[in-house]
Amino acid sequence: MAKSLLITEKPSVAMEFAKVLKIQTSKKDGFIESDNWIITWCVGHLVTMSYPEKYDENLKLWRLDTLPFIPQEYKYEVIPAVEKQFNIVKSLLLREDIDTIYVGTDSGREGEYIYRLVDKMIGVSGKNKKRIWIDSQTEDEILRGIKEAKDLSEYDSLSASAYLRAKEDYLIGINFSRLLSIIYGRRVAKQINEDKASISVGRVMTCVLGMIVSKEREIRNFVKTKYYKVIGEFGDVNSSFKAEWKVTENSKMFNSNKLYNESGFKNENDAKDFIISLQNKDAVITDIKKNKQKENAPLLFNLAEIQNECTKRFKIKPDETLEIIQNLYEKKLVTYPRTDARVLSSAVAKEISKNLNGLAKNFKDEEIQNIINKMITEKYSTNLLKTKYVNDSKITDHYAITPTGQGLENFDRLPDIQKQIYKLIVKRFLCIFYPPAEFNKISLNINIENEIFSASGKVCTSLGYLEITKGIFAPKLNVEDSSKKENLDEDVSDNLEIFKSLKKNEKINVVNFETKDSETSPPTRYNSGSIILAMENAGKLIEDEELREQIKGAGIGTSATRAEIMKKLEKIKYIEINSKTQIITPTNKGEIIYDVVNSSMPDMLNPKLTASWEKGLEMVAKKEIDSDEFMTKLRNYINSKFNKLVIKM
Repeated sequence: MAKSLLITEKPSVAMEFAKVLKIQTSKKDGFIESDNWIITWCVGHLVTMSYPEKYDENLKLWRLDTLPFIPQEYKYEVIPAVEKQFNIVKSLLLREDIDTIYVGTDSGREGEYIYRLVDKMIGVSGKNKKRIWIDSQTEDEILRGIKEAKDLSEYDSLSASAYLRAKEDYLIGINFSRLLSIIYGRRVAKQINEDKASISVGRVMTCVLGMIVSKEREIRNFVKTKYYKVIGEFGDVNSSFKAEWKVTENSKMFNSNKLYNESGFKNENDAKDFIISLQNKDAVITDIKKNKQKENAPLLFNLAEIQNECTKRFKIKPDETLEIIQNLYEKKLVTYPRTDARVLSSAVAKEISKNLNGLAKNFKDEEIQNIINKMITEKYSTNLLKTKYVNDSKITDHYAITPTGQGLENFDRLPDIQKQIYKLIVKRFLCIFYPPAEFNKISLNINIENEIFSASGKVCTSLGYLEITKGIFAPKLNVEDSSKKENLDEDVSDNLEIFKSLKKNEKINVVNFETKDSETSPPTRYNSGSIILAMENAGKLIEDEELREQIKGAGIGTSATRAEIMKKLEKIKYIEINSKTQIITPTNKGEIIYDVVNSSMPDMLNPKLTASWEKGLEMVAKKEIDSDEFMTKLRNYINSKFNKLVIKM
């Protein structure tokens, strides 16, 4: 009787599929078998690209006359450490009683590549091949994935993109690592006091090194500049507020060389002289604006956002965060982690009550239950379809990371850090069902002989979703948490009542003028979380969350690879990551390598170039360009760069 073979990426995932398919038989050596199904697994990658010496033994030596190395046909080989499992998978794929193969590796470019390499290496033909594409490992989702599995050929463009990504990294890494080592290796070795040195270059890795070194040098070269602001105090001695002066076109200080910037003087005496010129002059309120503001909950987590958040909160590296969320995924607690999307699909949004009901019934956590109970009591809407949290156009392979509402029988056995991260995901998810935070804001301008002083006040009148982020529902709110003003504007005035009584065109009493010392601030170093966000946004570290989402395009690397890039840079000692603070600094060696690349092929340090290659891979996956066009551009780039560097020698 014909059987179906299902291949997963890991043994633990295979066990979950076996449970769902109700396969009761005991596990054999490398697979599970029943009357209708055989389930086997890879252990990550089983096959890899061969090094140049497998093409020709002479290529083992790094010589100029063997470069550039761009083979017409690429060679692949089984990774020795996992050869046994490869042979088990091979024997199963070739069994005559197998008529249908279900590919259940992770639903993404790298998961696709893992299976396609195995298929290519073995040469599997004459069998039906179907692709399981799922967003979580819950029973319903696995059954849906198997039932709706599409023909594997429908993912050929994704496979092509995966092959091209590997070839691009391989060719750029091998050719330019060898070439730069040949040209500059001795110089680098001398600078780092070693007998010999190789220079590691990577499409993404070198660009990220450039971001880190550039930031460090900005900080190193930064010189603090002191300047002096002018502050006015208005009202009366019992009830007053402060406003800051800024230069305008009508000011007598407009275009003055005495100013450092629009609100500060270079010299304190000039600031004091300016104050003297304003004394005993009338102050009039010229503009006053009163409005109500609403602030909606932030978008859901994608991998980059949760990695950044976990670095800030728990001081852990991005690869640790990914490993934790991958474990939560495999335990059915959350949806697929390697996603760039921060929204839900409309189809998922229609079924979101299942996730909520699962949390309400099965998550025995007092804080989460209090949050959900208020949702029920206040009858908060769960219809997300017309909100910013649902957008099919912003989803490629997967939607945002969300709790499934299932797998909670595994929660108590999790390590504490995993519990905290799971709760972080749950709370971000529940925030989107809460009403927006509401604020009253008043801003005004005061005119003293065409010199404008500005002030504003903002108070929160309704916390809305901030009740969740501020920990209002926690059983015991510690002192540190209660003092937080998370997500609240820092410009909060205790004097809003004073502002409310003021009217436009009325005079106001001047209580006092003073100077305020200020100084410029140096750039801040990346930490292991913020660098991930900067990579996602093509080298820009954008603090504003909404703006990040608006400008996000093809970044540097992918959600699946960024943490590994950082890990590699640290391993080859180009960067150091402080274990307590997660602050990143370049090593002396890393800076020397940066200088070599900057003087020889500076575009490798340009995030826009690296992002453009990633965009090209995305276009292949979307069938907007074909593989041949991409490879032609890649070959031309390598040959052009190689020729220019050789001429410089």
